Amino acid sequence: MELTGRLTADARIISTKNDNKVVKFSVATNDRYKTKDGGTKDIATFFNCSYWISTGIAGYLLKGGLVELSGRVSASAYKDKDGEPKASIDFHVDRIKLHGGTKPSLPGKAETHTEPAPTAAPEEDLPF
Repeated sequence: MELTGRLTADARIISTKNDNKVVKFSVATNDRYKTKDGGTKDIATFFNCSYWISTGIAGYLLKGGLVELSGRVSASAYKDKDGEPKASIDFHVDRIKLHGGTKPSLPGKAETHTEPAPTAAPEEDLPF
């Protein structure tokens, strides 16, 4: 599955019990539809995301940044501290593409984890 949305907060790196590291972040997507009375309604959907491949990307995942993600989605059901049933949508990310030119918060980190851009042909090969 692929989705594009905005980061709701800066990403954080979490360590598991086995000392594995995971990048956790949340993304919001927006949808708009027309109502029966001719108006429009906006709906925001929030995804709790986890990225296990490399923690170097965390410095680039800043609040408000636009990201394109691919991976798999799952749902979780749980009860809050008051015993009320809750649910969340979790997105297990395997590819991240950054959009919008956010500056990294960690100097020296050059990892972007995007697919390589196609290389342009040399100028002498252009037909004009």
